[in-house]
Amino acid sequence: MKDIPIVCITGCSSGFGLNIALECAKTCQVIATVRSEKGRQQLLDQMIKENVSIDIQLCDVTKSESIENLVRYISNEYTTLNVLINNAGIGLGGFFEDTAQEQIETVFQTNCFGLMSMTRACLPLLKKASPAKIINISSIAGLTGTPMISVYNSSKWAVEGLSEALLFELKPFGVDVILIEPGQFKTKIFSDNLNLAHGVTNKESAYFGLSKKLLKQFESRQKKGVPDPKPVIRLCTRLVHKKRTRFRYLVGTDATLRFLVRRWLPFELYRIIVNKFVAKIMR
Repeated sequence: MKDIPIVCITGCSSGFGLNIALECAKTCQVIATVRSEKGRQQLLDQMIKENVSIDIQLCDVTKSESIENLVRYISNEYTTLNVLINNAGIGLGGFFEDTAQEQIETVFQTNCFGLMSMTRACLPLLKKASPAKIINISSIAGLTGTPMISVYNSSKWAVEGLSEALLFELKPFGVDVILIEPGQFKTKIFSDNLNLAHGVTNKESAYFGLSKKLLKQFESRQKKGVPDPKPVIRLCTRLVHKKRTRFRYLVGTDATLRFLVRRWLPFELYRIIVNKFVAKIMR
């Protein structure tokens, strides 16, 4: 039992989190968090189907009391924690000017402040387990700015900056920090859990026509099919056990191409390409 990593994963009711929890449970003691009883039941059903054992706990990363209760439970039941996987997150589509302030705050409360709060609360347990790992599920959106996901972009850029600083701050304590930056994969963030700015459907918005065309393009791509999330799931599970890790892991052909274009092209040229893309859609 001593050699089995104790792994806490946030946001496990669907998508990456649910599948990472199921895969990790084959070789680890997994504490998987969900925000609601509905989420608990969804994970429980899959757990039974896959015939694995997972410790499912309720935790809302936007509420400090909820995080404190979870960390207290982990401390009492397991005394330590080897890996924290910050997966909980929400997406938001829409132009910045069309986005309500409360929507912006909701995205940051989950994607950024929730991740910070969870990390800070778990650090004493991670330091105790040294060597330990923090794996933050970011996105290619944390490396490249894209029209119509500006708020989501900014929340993920914040995660990238925090992670890079923590990489150096926590090294003396034996805690590694890793970023996973997926492109687009088939998860509920693009279907059942799709969130749009309030102004997207407002015909008076200056962006209405452009939003409509971009959403149509997005829906068309979804119908054609996007990759299965298995590469992200397998990578995350591998990293739990891997002794030597890199800081960044891009996953997906689209993520790799977007990163290379953004990195190697002069920014002025990159800007021209993106502006031409937007202008083409607006015709």
